[in-house]
Amino acid sequence: MKKIYFNGTILTMEEELYAEAVCIQNGIIKAVGTLDEVMKEKDEETEMVNLEGKTLLPGFIDAHSHITAIAQTLGSISLENTHSFRELKERMRIYLNQHDIKEGEWISGFGYDQNELEEHAHPTKELLDECFPHNPVIISHKSGHMGVINSLGLKILGIDVDTCDPEGGVIGRNPDTHEPNGYLEEVAFTMASSKIPSPSLEEQLHRLKEAEKIYLQNGITTAQDGVTKEFGLTQLIKMSEQDQLTLDVVGYLDIHFPQLCEIGKEYIKHYHNHFKIGGYKTFLDGSPQGRTAWMSIPYQNDSDYCGYPVLTDEELMREMKQAIEEEMQILIHCNGDAACEQMIRCYQQVTEELEVNPRSYRPVMIHAQLVRKDQLKRMKELGIIPSFFVSHTYYWGDVHIQNFGLDLASSISPARSACELNLPFTFHQDTPVILPDMLETIWCAVNRTTKEGVVLGEEERITPLEALKAVTIHAAYQYFEEMKKGAIKVGKDADFVILDQNPLVIDPSAIRTIQVLETIKKGVTVYAREVSIH
Repeated sequence: MKKIYFNGTILTMEEELYAEAVCIQNGIIKAVGTLDEVMKEKDEETEMVNLEGKTLLPGFIDAHSHITAIAQTLGSISLENTHSFRELKERMRIYLNQHDIKEGEWISGFGYDQNELEEHAHPTKELLDECFPHNPVIISHKSGHMGVINSLGLKILGIDVDTCDPEGGVIGRNPDTHEPNGYLEEVAFTMASSKIPSPSLEEQLHRLKEAEKIYLQNGITTAQDGVTKEFGLTQLIKMSEQDQLTLDVVGYLDIHFPQLCEIGKEYIKHYHNHFKIGGYKTFLDGSPQGRTAWMSIPYQNDSDYCGYPVLTDEELMREMKQAIEEEMQILIHCNGDAACEQMIRCYQQVTEELEVNPRSYRPVMIHAQLVRKDQLKRMKELGIIPSFFVSHTYYWGDVHIQNFGLDLASSISPARSACELNLPFTFHQDTPVILPDMLETIWCAVNRTTKEGVVLGEEERITPLEALKAVTIHAAYQYFEEMKKGAIKVGKDADFVILDQNPLVIDPSAIRTIQVLETIKKGVTVYAREVSIH
């Protein structure tokens, strides 16, 4: 059956930006144009959808997040928006009182940020011990790059005074005794957290379905699992086999686990019931707000410390060669400009050695927070796509000013510079770091205002249309899906989002107040707010 959407604002993301109507059939766009033109497709069974002045545009495409990770957090204590150790302990005590937790059972929490705590420090194992003396506990920083484990947890994981810091990670220590204080950073934290027992597969799948709803409520029709490990791949394959996925999910395998390709071989670059494997993911550094991003110059108030790398050039080049030889896209986490430089330098060298066209593989620089303008020019030549976590301007802009100084902080997520180079870029939220709210992200890119009200890099502001393209047509290009997604054009998938206001005409300062009214996946409404527009 056909549907014709009309009587609203239709933003196509094409050269002809506005259309009066769009006709879809069997999940595919059949006609776009004036109402008279589109009405030629109408037959007796066509459903007419009156937009009543609302705005319809392509469904939002998530360029980088972790859908299986946000599913995990749904079973954790929420530590979001806590402002002191006292509040952290109160959240944990409330959780303990509300749940039937057996002695010895692992407990997890997610979302604290030491930058927002009045102590301006990470919690310690002693704080967690106070709340949970008989249970192992792990809490994760909002960035996911660090966290804290209590005394019982450290004992179970075998982390003690004799445990050495792993390459690319740090174990926090008591300066007097050298005993671990519970704080773990980067590789030390990810290694420890990978050993925590998982809930049953049934519970994991339930949480994953709940996580999917969060994306749909935000108008997202394609989502990402940004570093897929075995437990996540198992979940996504099972959801596909049971035909339980509603939106498209693209997984990027942790390149350090070669067995994952064999497990998911049927899904490599091909959707099966809304899931496919898009390529590989690797990491070159950490978090700027956590002061682990790898910089070419020291952090403020620290004359020697520049963060640190995760991989050597040789290791990175080996991974890049593997991806190219297997014709797999690679996503590379880079925040500091030294990490960005390592990616650019090594990719150029690898493609020259292999004598391949570097632009064919569309590698993605994930986050690209402190990438420099001179580096953007080289990225364009090599076909490297920056995916900016532009919401940093609001969430951690004030912290970046403290860490890097105002001038350097003002250059984070340099979207205007990328626009001027005609370099396609995308935006993301790195969920579960923050919620996958595309409209808030667009607001951040357009206004670049910190929580304290500082305009952070006015010269890097972009227009609402440029920001919309970053989460639609450019994001489709990042996924090699520009022929099927990202624009309202004949032959593309009928993936739409309906908004209560037009982001291109509303006051830019109010963009994040726009509401998602409906999310449509291949012509089927998969989310609608309680008040229907029909």
